[in-house]
Amino acid sequence: MSRIGKKPVELPAGVTASVSGQTIEVKGPKATHSFTATDDVTLTVEENTVVVTPRGKSKRARQQWGMSRTVVQNLVTGVTEGFKKELEIVGVGYRAQAQGKVLKLSLGLSHDVNFEVPEGVTVTAPKPTEIIIEGTDSQLVGQVAANIREWRKPEPYKGKGIKYKDEYIFRKEGKKK
Repeated sequence: MSRIGKKPVELPAGVTASVSGQTIEVKGPKATHSFTATDDVTLTVEENTVVVTPRGKSKRARQQWGMSRTVVQNLVTGVTEGFKKELEIVGVGYRAQAQGKVLKLSLGLSHDVNFEVPEGVTVTAPKPTEIIIEGTDSQLVGQVAANIREWRKPEPYKGKGIKYKDEYIFRKEGKKK
């Protein structure tokens, strides 16, 4: 039994959800998002909650039960509060600068990296060594953060690179004489 799937998703004030077939559409103050569930689960809206129930007792139905409930919860959180990822740049001469829909990164390469920010996400650089990614879609915000981090992953000896703000870099000891 899914412990996550059993719990209904609460709809806060100002958020509405409508189900048509296997698709749920959530409208809130920030955005409107939809999700199409698999045929293994049933989505129902009761008063101000969304309930996800499995169809059958198969392993796949139970897996989809918990996953679908979490996706619906992320939709509700996204349209009310939004999601945020913070990146930190560590290294001498490494810096970031937000210019409209382009993030300009100086990462010790022979050229500057111009990262195109996709639609639905806002990227700001309040400090040259800090990047904040915000949006209403959890998956998109995480993917953009991962794509930016991919340009210069943190290395274990000096810790140089782009890391998540709460990430711990396991440091290695260098060569000894």
